[in-house]
Amino acid sequence: MLLMAMQCLPGVRAFRCLSGVNCPCDNVDVDIPSFSLVTQFPPTGVRLQATRTPGVYHTELEKDVRDSIQPFPTGISYVVFEDHIGLPHPEYPHLDIVPSKVLYSNSACYYKGNWCPGLPHAEENRISSWLLDQSTGAPPKFATVTSSKVRSGSPYHIPLYLAAPSATSRSPPRETATVHPSGTAGHSQTLEISTNIPHPTPSSMSHQDIFEPIDKGPIPSNINSRSDHPVRKDHISDTPGPISTNKFYANFFLGTQTGYAFVHPYAVGWAKGTGNARSYGVLISHIESHQLAFGPKSQVIPGNPVQFYINPIGIQSMILSASELGTSTVLTVSKAKAFSANIILRPHRGSNSTIIFPLVQGMGYVTGIYTGLQPAIQSSVFFRKLESVASPKPGIYKYKVTLEDNTHWLIYVTPSGNGGNPNLVLVSNTLISGPTGYSGIIQVAKNPSGLAGEAIYDRTTGVYPTEAHVSGSVVAHQAMGTYKLSWQKAGKNVNSTPLLMFALPHHVQSFDTHTNHMKTDMLLRTTTKGNATACVGNSWTMVEENLPVNIGFGPFDPNTGREATLSNATRQRIREVAPSELSQDISRQTNLNSMYFSGKALNKFAMLVYTVYELAKDASLSESAFSSLKSAFARFVDNRQFFPLVYDTVWKGVVSSGTYVTGDPGLDFGNTFYNDHHFHYGYFILAAAIIGYLDPSWVGANKAWVNTLVRDAGNSVSNDDYFPFSRAFDWFNGHSWAKGLFESFDSKDEESSSEDAMFAYAIKMWGKVIRDRSMEARGNMMLAILSRSFNNYVLMKSDNVNQPSNFIANKVTGILFENKADHTTYFGTNLEYIQGIHMLPLIPSSTYIREKEFVSEEWYAMFAENASTPASGVQGGWQGILYANLAIIDPNASWTFFNKEPFDLSKIDGGATRTWYLAFAAGRFGWWPQVNDLMATALGGADPVLIITLNPPMPRGFGSYFCFFTALLDVLHFPSQSSVTPLWLELSHQDRGIIAATSMSIKTPPRHVISAS
Repeated sequence: MLLMAMQCLPGVRAFRCLSGVNCPCDNVDVDIPSFSLVTQFPPTGVRLQATRTPGVYHTELEKDVRDSIQPFPTGISYVVFEDHIGLPHPEYPHLDIVPSKVLYSNSACYYKGNWCPGLPHAEENRISSWLLDQSTGAPPKFATVTSSKVRSGSPYHIPLYLAAPSATSRSPPRETATVHPSGTAGHSQTLEISTNIPHPTPSSMSHQDIFEPIDKGPIPSNINSRSDHPVRKDHISDTPGPISTNKFYANFFLGTQTGYAFVHPYAVGWAKGTGNARSYGVLISHIESHQLAFGPKSQVIPGNPVQFYINPIGIQSMILSASELGTSTVLTVSKAKAFSANIILRPHRGSNSTIIFPLVQGMGYVTGIYTGLQPAIQSSVFFRKLESVASPKPGIYKYKVTLEDNTHWLIYVTPSGNGGNPNLVLVSNTLISGPTGYSGIIQVAKNPSGLAGEAIYDRTTGVYPTEAHVSGSVVAHQAMGTYKLSWQKAGKNVNSTPLLMFALPHHVQSFDTHTNHMKTDMLLRTTTKGNATACVGNSWTMVEENLPVNIGFGPFDPNTGREATLSNATRQRIREVAPSELSQDISRQTNLNSMYFSGKALNKFAMLVYTVYELAKDASLSESAFSSLKSAFARFVDNRQFFPLVYDTVWKGVVSSGTYVTGDPGLDFGNTFYNDHHFHYGYFILAAAIIGYLDPSWVGANKAWVNTLVRDAGNSVSNDDYFPFSRAFDWFNGHSWAKGLFESFDSKDEESSSEDAMFAYAIKMWGKVIRDRSMEARGNMMLAILSRSFNNYVLMKSDNVNQPSNFIANKVTGILFENKADHTTYFGTNLEYIQGIHMLPLIPSSTYIREKEFVSEEWYAMFAENASTPASGVQGGWQGILYANLAIIDPNASWTFFNKEPFDLSKIDGGATRTWYLAFAAGRFGWWPQVNDLMATALGGADPVLIITLNPPMPRGFGSYFCFFTALLDVLHFPSQSSVTPLWLELSHQDRGIIAATSMSIKTPPRHVISAS
């Protein structure tokens, strides 16, 4: 629906609120104050009645052409044979009549979460060798542990008793260790086992430039070119190279050209005859929090947050126009780059008289550069007064404006050359008129800070940014990097006048010391990213000090900063579970009419193969699937997929040919129109990184094709003739935008923060595999920026200050637009959809992006057993996503869920595997001691006893110790012994009081003692 929402203006009573929608203002009458005698105000005869200022709230979900389908295939189903679950269900109907060539079993068939009637069956060629009783190979080698003496002193001890392990452990066992006895019976032996798991030293990238070229070569020859893209490149001039299709200014060359560009803190748009002023100039809008409209309150989520909040469209506070502009006015876009574009207004096509608006993200003023036109400064909110004040600088004329909504604006006029006083005249409450034939600059800014704000604007007026540049470097061994935003500027007294730019919260948090001194106290609210801070300076430098340089392909534990190593028992469990997924038809699952779903499937199998090959140390078990995976990937490299890729010479990018063939712009989520390229291609890039890591010989023949995808979605340079710089990732906003060539009144948006992070992780790992240090470093920097920006704007903890307080209990924004946040998805409103799309895919970098505090708040508010939507009741693959995400805060519960038998594989989404989820959960046990069955076997002798000291120390508190004891019962396995075995936990003196609360006895250790620290 469209909701017309009116601002409260002085002397006017607002319309009554519509039901179910919160009013943006109170229904109160306010008298118009008297005017100053020295201030211009509209003549009585031409002053319009100040009735209301209309603003349009587009509360409907702008879906462009996206299909309402879930983000993973839902038709993949499975057959159960006794305890072996996971064979693909046959395509033929599941009837009591058994088809030929099937294998019989005495157990029932489990299909789509329900027991099926009739005889279970599966095609014979789907039955893999894992059903047979045979070994999968020799056990892996184990880490060697050194020996030393028992620590001196008289520690306190607690006896624990380990029962024989069950068939399926509730917790994943930790890393095994081979014990080398250093003495005979009667002598104590010591095992030193650190909970900090070793990790290969990161490659040296001392001050590595993160923006080196990937490859400037031509497109692979088997990708044909087309020059007939369905969206014509109209309204664009003076931009011969590639166009950034997903940037903030796209509304100016799409559709009606009336959608806004959000430069933060301002929004600008083409008025095109709308509003009270009926102007054809460029409007300037800045929305305060009291003007927001809010959706209905949730009756399910604790705290009853509103479903959405939205900034009104159409409140034309100020407009820069000219008296010559009218119905014949044309608007074109020129010099469209990553951070900037010029908007050009002409009275008619071919006119040499123009107003050029250089739009740059974060700009302190909206600047119009006039050539031979009569300025018309207008407002649809109505001018209350215009005041001419002292000039701040020679040749610059200053005016103060008060609008009828009580906001204060400044106008600075800088005539070209030796131009004289423009003598602006307030003609009516919608028009301020300037001199005819004017050439020069007019700058407009909102002043929320009184005289202090005026001083800031006075100091910086006369200059304006024309474009921006980003640079950066990383020092890997310090896990630190910097990136710098710098601006080119133009105007009057350029060398002596600093720029005024507005920084977003995530910028300010990471400013270096020098940039921090540029901050002022002036703040202006942005539409969806909190308050922007005015900064005076020509460049900013941001520092990220926790780069994820140690994240690899395996599960990552941010507590230790290391990649986890799985225990022998966990590896064995993976070997037991994996065959059912390794035996799936990789070719068929990846040969789809969607780049998105095909890429997800390829990455799913790549992560599965990696888990078995590398984490479970069983290359032979994964060999067949690995071969099938490479063959499936080759289909895309050879461009033989259902809809081959084409190179679009209009906008310059690699797109699906699907829309060219079908005429459906929504096919594959709008890929042909540049929607979601970082999602779609990120899965291919990550799959390629895994394949190339496991088989380096594969890289050479496939590198050019994969690099083409990287260049399309995330190019590193701006002088590539084939692709624009950084199509998706916005280095100013700190995250990507998914919307491509679709007009949108709420402008660009992104639905999945986790898939955005997946792309950054993918190029990091692909860069590492192909030894492109710049790409690897850029991926690390992007992940760090994403972590910061998402935890400011998208993943909302209870202390979030950037989103409205009545919205943050949603925990995620849902779809984040530039103009609104809507707690929903394009494919449904189930809570698990909305939260889960910000979880998937669960990959090693997920633990870096999704902070434990946030995950805990979200889980206990929404998915715990006593929460609003218990995960245990969620259906389908979304349940698996929720429990995989749970591993970030409760790996034990996550492991328990995926380890139970029988397991219904319909709970695993089509882009993941149970095998990987088990490894992901197992890798999260960061502080538990790494000891297990081989220790006990190696110790031998009567009454073997372990003394365990945690290093680093376990968190303090009774709850931590209780969890630790429970974990030990699950983690330490003694399969060779039928009776319970005593275990002794060595305590520091400080721990004794806490442990005493458990009512467990404290005893002297027995003769045979082994200390593991």
